Amino acid sequence: MKSAHPTTTLQRYFSGIAEYVFQSELGLADPPLTDYVSGLLMRFVRTDAIHKVRNLTGRPITEVAEMLVEANARVGTARRAVHRHIGDFTLFWAGVYPEALREMQSSMKKDHFIDYCSQGKRAYFIASTIETDEEAAAPRSVLERLSEQFELCAYGLREVRREWERRDDEDILTPLLID
Repeated sequence: MKSAHPTTTLQRYFSGIAEYVFQSELGLADPPLTDYVSGLLMRFVRTDAIHKVRNLTGRPITEVAEMLVEANARVGTARRAVHRHIGDFTLFWAGVYPEALREMQSSMKKDHFIDYCSQGKRAYFIASTIETDEEAAAPRSVLERLSEQFELCAYGLREVRREWERRDDEDILTPLLID
């Protein structure tokens, strides 16, 4: 018997862990928010999604300070997309890999004075105020809750990572490697 597509399996894996952590451990029964967070993990499996915002020359923007400039230069749906990405970017790094923030905010970087949690909360809030046709991918109400509960979601993502690290790697990766 052929196993499920690796993307589907990974998606179910992230969804299951996120649901377990957010509902059982944190007591946050908010399926749309949990689905958004597990979708964020799925999107950010690809590094090109982490650095999807680009400048006018097409170079990926890797620092929040530059993303903020880019967001302010855009209008409408494009502005919402960049603010949503800033929220996603800061939530991902503050939640899943907080140990990377020291390097990302070193004194040699533009992000040295950027508070990822504050900027993430602010970016999600701004994105939630901009009307768009992309409600299915990121409903305004979910973005607003991400803004309000940013720290809890970042903590939840740290717990998601802890949970996936706790599990036996062989049992998790074997189904993903089988076609």
